[in-house]
Amino acid sequence: MARKPRDIDAELKALQDKAKALKAKRIVQLGELVVATGADSLDAEVLAGVLLFAVQQAKAPPTREAWRGDGAAFFQRRTARKSADTAGGVSQEPASDVGGSATR
Repeated sequence: MARKPRDIDAELKALQDKAKALKAKRIVQLGELVVATGADSLDAEVLAGVLLFAVQQAKAPPTREAWRGDGAAFFQRRTARKSADTAGGVSQEPASDVGGSATR
């Protein structure tokens, strides 16, 4: 029996399309994160400055780990808030409840 030849070009195109879709999804998720944290209220220059500062500070492992904990807590609060909302309860926490120990 002869094997069917693989269409390498089609497979490569499919992988490129998938990579493009994943990049687009990541950009959308980053935008959603900016909105969820309330950072969309900052002007672009301030937000860029904050992000540049954070990238520089995140090079120190203790800072990065502290921020990781703050981020995990933020997402847990959002998940708990969504669960309470769908269960009929309404959370009274402010939507921009971020910061915590971000100044470590």
